[in-house]
Amino acid sequence: MSPRRSRPRGSAPNSSNAEPEPRAGGGLGWGGEQTESYRGEDWKVRPVAGDSGKFYRCPGCDQEIPPGVGHLVAWPVDEMGAVGGVDDRRHWHRACWKARERRGRTIQRGRNAPRY
Repeated sequence: MSPRRSRPRGSAPNSSNAEPEPRAGGGLGWGGEQTESYRGEDWKVRPVAGDSGKFYRCPGCDQEIPPGVGHLVAWPVDEMGAVGGVDDRRHWHRACWKARERRGRTIQRGRNAPRY
């Protein structure tokens, strides 16, 4: 037997179309999209569950993000408020995004490391 559902499928717990509120800790929760600054630009940042089945390479640490690992997706916003395209999105580890201003501008890669 499967467990009983607390509400029917397709119904939202909050029926209003209001923006989701940020978590009490001030950080990104699993539902909100926020605008943050990085290197003098505004970036839209959204948490994702990582359930696409793809590997991504984090630009902060140059390590792979395996499928199933929650992480952040960030993409630049231009002066007019338009969001960049699919090619502009970057997938970051949460810790790497938090430490983005403390890292150096160049990444040290190994001799045979792929360049993403």
